[in-house]
Parts: sequence; C-alpha cells; structure tokens
Amino acid sequence: MVIISYNVNGIRAALRKDFTTWLSQANPDVVCLQEIKANPDQFDETVFHELGYKYCYWYPAQKKGYSGVAILSKIEPNNVSYGTGIESMDFEGRNIRLDFDDLSVMSLYLPSGTNIKRLDFKLQYMDEFQEYINKLNKEIPNLVICGDYNICHEPIDIHDPVRLKNVSGFLPVEREWLSGFLNSGFIDSFRYLNQESVEYSWWSYRANARANNKGWRIDYQLVSTPLQENIKRSVILSEAYHSDHCPILLELTI
Repeated sequence: MVIISYNVNGIRAALRKDFTTWLSQANPDVVCLQEIKANPDQFDETVFHELGYKYCYWYPAQKKGYSGVAILSKIEPNNVSYGTGIESMDFEGRNIRLDFDDLSVMSLYLPSGTNIKRLDFKLQYMDEFQEYINKLNKEIPNLVICGDYNICHEPIDIHDPVRLKNVSGFLPVEREWLSGFLNSGFIDSFRYLNQESVEYSWWSYRANARANNKGWRIDYQLVSTPLQENIKRSVILSEAYHSDHCPILLELTI
C-alpha cells in the first residue's frame, strides 16, 4: 500500500495548480490531505473519481476557508471515523480516519502555535490527542497517522535550530511531546529509513525560503510499532509545488 500525505494549503488552489495531473502520476492507493480550506460542495470531487479514488471523505472545519482534512482512497474502507469525539478539537476539522482490513490510516492537521492563545490551544490539543490515541491503540494496533504535526522533532529537521529554538514548532515542550508520542508506540517512518538525511517538508513563503532550502520537516507518517517490519519506503517528494508544503510518501507491505 502506498500512502501520500500532503498539506495542500487549499484544495481549490492546488487544483488550479494542476494537482490532479501530479496525483495521477504519483498514483498512491490512499491520499491524506490537510488544510483543505473548503467544503466539498465548493469544488468538483469527480476529478478524483476519474483517477480511481472512488472513496473520498472530507472533514472541513466549521469556519469556512479554514483548516480541514480529507482522505481519498482507491480501496473501500470498512469504516470511516470523522473527528475524535473531543469537542474542543473537532470543530476545526483536524482528524479523519479510514479503517481497512489490515490497518487504519488517519489524516491529521495539528494546530500551529502562532501566538500565545493558539499555542495554549495547540498544547491542549496535543495532550488530548495523546490520550485519544492511547485508547484507540487498544482497539486498532495497526495505525498510520499521516499529516502536518507543526513540530520539528530534532535539530536535523530544521534549517536553523539555534536561532529558531524559541519559535513555536521547535519549542522544547513541543519536541518533548513528539518524543513522548513516538515512545508511546510509533515510528517516524522517514527517519527510520533515512537517519542522516537533511530534508524538509515546509518552507515559508517569505525571503525565498524554498529556493534557499531554509525549511522545516513538520509533516510525518508515523507508523505504529507492530507495522515496523512492513515499512518499505518513506520519502519526501520535494519536487511537487502546489503548496508551501510538499507531499510525503510511505510504502508498506500489506
């Protein structure tokens, strides 16, 4: 199974940038999208059906033009779960999960901490999400959580770890949380197979950051430990230019 995760920074904007042509060439089995910024009645879903993604599930935020996640699949899921059941998290449309025979795939958009209020919301979300996943793991041991975590884990994951050490996305409290989340039973699939690679998945639109490769690796495909031996490939597809993020790809033997 090939799974791509992509923060598209607006599905309608990505479609205008020929996203479907790129997707047809990449041809994954499952696509996890974040920051769709639209309701499904605001664009033509059939363009994905024509590529073989007959099963499209959208979970937009209550606030129009904001946040939202989705999963597109060529494989019919056994179950679709919208949100987490935690009211303080779900109104922003940040989690959707498909359950298949051998594993479950989640698309996650973890909040950013752009100011004190949002950082407090992010930290609360992180704690509640950890509790939710701890319970979910008892029911679903084979879980892949794809998405934009808005956290760089280690200095190798950010272009200037010294100068940015006090910026949200690389704060000690955020990094410690991600370490704890991994230790609770997950594997960073990219770092597992690419221990020394300096690659990023997001670049600011400012100061020509992408051209100068001044980026952050904040997009992850975390794989629950029972699936460790199934991890075949995990790569960052930096040649795709539909967003300020680039897609990431995971291949599992299932």
